[in-house]
Amino acid sequence: MGFTLVIAEKPSVARDLAKVLNCGQNANGYIMGKKYIVTWALGHLVTLADPEAYGNKYKTWNLEDLPMLPNKMELVVIKQTAKQYGVVRGLLNRADVDELVIATDSGREGELVARWIIMKAGFKKPTKRLWISSQTDKAIKEGFAKLRPSNEYDNLYYSAQSRAEADWLVGLNVTRALTCKYNAQLSAGRVQTPTLAMIVEREEEIRKFRPKDYWTISAQFNGFSVQWQDSRTNQTRTFNKEEADGIVAKITGQMGEVVEVKKETKKELPPLAYDLTELQRDANKKFSYSAKQTLNIMQRLYESHKLVTYPRTDSRYITDDIVPTLNERLKSIAVGPYAKLVQGVMRNRISVTKRFVDNSKVTDHHAIIPTEQFVDLSSLNPEERNIYDLIVKRFIAILSQPFEYEQTTVKLDVAGESFYAKGKIVRSSGWKTVYDGFGKLDEDSDEDDNDQSLPDIQKGYKAKVVAPKAINGKTKPPARYTEATLLSAMEHPGKFVDNKALKEALENTSGLGTPATRADIIEKLFNTFYIERRGKEIYPTSKGTQLISLVPADLKSPELTAKWEQQLSLISKGKVNSNAFVGEMKNYAKKLVGAVIASSEQFKHDNVTREKCPECGKYLLEVNGKKGKMHVCPDRECGYRKSVTVISNARCPECHKKMEIRGEGENKSFYCSCGYREKLDAFKKRKGEQVDKKDVARFMRQQEKDESINSALADALAKWKK
Repeated sequence: MGFTLVIAEKPSVARDLAKVLNCGQNANGYIMGKKYIVTWALGHLVTLADPEAYGNKYKTWNLEDLPMLPNKMELVVIKQTAKQYGVVRGLLNRADVDELVIATDSGREGELVARWIIMKAGFKKPTKRLWISSQTDKAIKEGFAKLRPSNEYDNLYYSAQSRAEADWLVGLNVTRALTCKYNAQLSAGRVQTPTLAMIVEREEEIRKFRPKDYWTISAQFNGFSVQWQDSRTNQTRTFNKEEADGIVAKITGQMGEVVEVKKETKKELPPLAYDLTELQRDANKKFSYSAKQTLNIMQRLYESHKLVTYPRTDSRYITDDIVPTLNERLKSIAVGPYAKLVQGVMRNRISVTKRFVDNSKVTDHHAIIPTEQFVDLSSLNPEERNIYDLIVKRFIAILSQPFEYEQTTVKLDVAGESFYAKGKIVRSSGWKTVYDGFGKLDEDSDEDDNDQSLPDIQKGYKAKVVAPKAINGKTKPPARYTEATLLSAMEHPGKFVDNKALKEALENTSGLGTPATRADIIEKLFNTFYIERRGKEIYPTSKGTQLISLVPADLKSPELTAKWEQQLSLISKGKVNSNAFVGEMKNYAKKLVGAVIASSEQFKHDNVTREKCPECGKYLLEVNGKKGKMHVCPDRECGYRKSVTVISNARCPECHKKMEIRGEGENKSFYCSCGYREKLDAFKKRKGEQVDKKDVARFMRQQEKDESINSALADALAKWKK
């Protein structure tokens, strides 16, 4: 009996698998045991070949060579990780390896990582699949006890490959067409472009918006506040000032009569568990984390700490087989601030209903919940603690009792005008105890929750109305997207469409992208300078706005893109042929390229500086990067860029906003938007910190490369927050 080779997606996961499988002999790129050999990828080791692989003519970008439509997509080894691919291929080709276990991430992209390696290496021996939703030792052991034949996941692979080929066909063809046509660094994509189009469209709605005055009318009746309501339309405001003033005059000094008292006992059920998109939304609302940042934190909680289940899920339900583990999961989180909450849940019998346990609403993975791994909260950094807190509280909430309250509605007649008041008496806080009496996040509560205390009043009661007044307000424009609301728009694009038929069609699709890809799509729009953050709000740049005016209408349509996503989902279920889908995408790419070539639109840079590129002599463009302003060369073949200003963690001593670092050498200084300036040397002296010049240089280089910062300077700046 030979070895079983196990391939994980990354080294950290491979080490966890090796420990459970009793593999203790470390080698170069793998870990040996008596029965198993565990190796790893480094994300993708193999990818689709660039256009140049299909002919020398594609080495230069020319409109006449488009569209590029290879008969068969070629796979190539990624140069940066070629050494590890060589290790994996060598293991796959060992004569004493009898079978393979795919243990990459249990999802579409993880399947593709393994299948492309297998295909490129020409491996033909029996293959099985490990499919687990958490990385605990227990989950790994259980997963290896019920390995499945890999061909059961063929449709998932076909879907993943179709997605990759579709993105290649559309993205590379349209990007080359736009760049050649307009001589500018422009890119487009099957999902990123309609996402950008929604942001640009929202900005246009805001630009065109004109506020209107309106009036609401309130008064006091028997010690509580009442609001006017139009008896014909039920509207609570009027756009006619004369009408508002007339109503106030009409009811002044008049008696009001109670015409209806309605008391209702209501229940508010707990929210559903988190899927990735909902978690990213809440993390953005509460902590201002980007979608990508939240996903990265989740990966650490899943892989390193083993405290939560698989993060890249699109389901908010759990399956029947998880129900017997609920008590064990509750016990594992019953520490610190959660202990009392867990005790409260466990005192009551957990009612298992289809509201949160539903196999039919789980595809690859169930909702994100805590694992049975006992938590040491002190081992988590602040970011991890925040995300873990959201997940644990949501888990406790879904297992808690409903929120129960009695709502009283009182309706009055005052001189023929209708007024109303609402009051609420809480009977049982239920799941809201988890959130200190509030629902989910405070920001979510946009309902008209008039919680005033109403007296025990009867129908027919009369009293004089006092202090009537008309209150002036103005209509507000649509809110700009934040990452939280943009994720919602991508998930449910139908909500942001006025056309009724189109709205219904979009509700039956999978949205734009998937929970696993949306964070990267948003991040790419930032990195290509199509959008920028100002506080929490997202603004399109001039470049982004112009791009949407240049791309073909089909490419910026959320309807068409959402339908492609639905097709990919159906491929994964074996209901649509992948070859037919790729054929459609080739026709689509051909149509898009033709539309770009035929366009008579013009592209104009409005961010040109007076500084010339030191590499090619063209005037540089000023753009807002994620961490400050940058100067970039407009020539895509040159690619020169440099950081001009860097947003630091240092706070202005006058207004407490984050300051920018500008200048070079001895002139390097902190600048604030309020006008405050301070040389870096003076700042260091004031703070009593010593920062090495090499650290400053390294910090600036890393900012230019848009890499994560891990330097003494970054640490020092982090400490200098006020």
